[in-house]
Amino acid sequence: MTNAKHSNRIIHVDMDMFYAAVEIRDNPDLAGKPLIIGALPSERGVVSTCSYEAREYGVRSAMSIKEAYRRCPDGIYMHPNPKKYREASRQIHKIWDHYTNICEYISLDEGFLDVTLTAQVFGGVSVVGHEIKRRVKEEIGLTCSVGVGYSMMSAKLASEEDKPDGYFEILTPEVLRELIIDRNVRIIYGIGAKTAERLQSMGITTVRHIYENRQAVINLLGNHGKQIIELADGIDRRKVNPNAERKSIGNEHTFQEDQTDFDYLKDVLLLIAQKLSFDIRAKELYCRTVTLKVTYANMQSITRSVSGKDTNRAADIFDIASAMLDKIDRRPIRLVGIYLSGFTTTPQHQLSMFDDAVKTEHQDKLDDTVTRLQMKYGRSIVKTGAELLAEKRFDQTAPFDDED
Repeated sequence: MTNAKHSNRIIHVDMDMFYAAVEIRDNPDLAGKPLIIGALPSERGVVSTCSYEAREYGVRSAMSIKEAYRRCPDGIYMHPNPKKYREASRQIHKIWDHYTNICEYISLDEGFLDVTLTAQVFGGVSVVGHEIKRRVKEEIGLTCSVGVGYSMMSAKLASEEDKPDGYFEILTPEVLRELIIDRNVRIIYGIGAKTAERLQSMGITTVRHIYENRQAVINLLGNHGKQIIELADGIDRRKVNPNAERKSIGNEHTFQEDQTDFDYLKDVLLLIAQKLSFDIRAKELYCRTVTLKVTYANMQSITRSVSGKDTNRAADIFDIASAMLDKIDRRPIRLVGIYLSGFTTTPQHQLSMFDDAVKTEHQDKLDDTVTRLQMKYGRSIVKTGAELLAEKRFDQTAPFDDED
């Protein structure tokens, strides 16, 4: 295509039922069976992912295990093995990196590649797309769906067009518009359930309706409406960002029995804080916002957030989360979690007159040394006394150790 405006070449790769596929690869006896990864039927939890055979029963990601079991009682239920999935992801990303250094990893099993400047070196964008599929299959034993587009949205839509193990191209806005014109508005990036409901209240349910009611969409949604119209027209100004950081990093734990002992809950928060601290320190990040998530026994979920000085210390994260926990209603709790956001690589430390600058510097050096040891020998090589006591009270340390 000669039009420079649409000459970008973006590839979107999405692994097929990633966790389940890794388990099937390592145990071929699971092939062709309804496999559900998440929790056991006797436990609380949700579905992380499932095989296509399980999806035929109506099982979906994020569904409660109880509901999954109701729909698929003869399924095979397994706990996830995050360490194994991370290693498979590392191998997959290594293949992607061979074709461009402009890769944006959305998750362990999904990412965008900007091959505009490199595709011709390998014979063209179609060759690159098919090569990625071949190498992932031959070298890692997994399948993926690949979409090629002129923008991030077109590449994403293309990868979803021929799942699983598919390949599809959307190379111009004209092709994109023709493809989506009679589909539900939610096919457009940025339209979630709530926005779709607002549009539906005006009788706008398809992309064609957006074309026919442009001003009404703008009147209803303002600047967001203008963005939606541009995307519907095939105009996506986003760039693949290899340095994009996740907006939040978190960890949560669902208890098998509802908890009312807040000291016990704080032990769990301490273990979560230790893990999250290690995760962001390994990435050389600092967070400004700490969010506490709590789900009560009646399934009501609440979040509380505090923003302050940049930190990556477990003690700071725990103190903030613990203080928020003290302020919520003391009702039976089935889940607690901590999420970090507002990341930066250049913290702004603002010491008050009561802070000890020398002590702070020594603590920073100690934290850096501990992190290096943990990255080299595993996170369990160094633990604080408080963490050991918390683990003693909490006899299910799996969600917080290096296997997570």
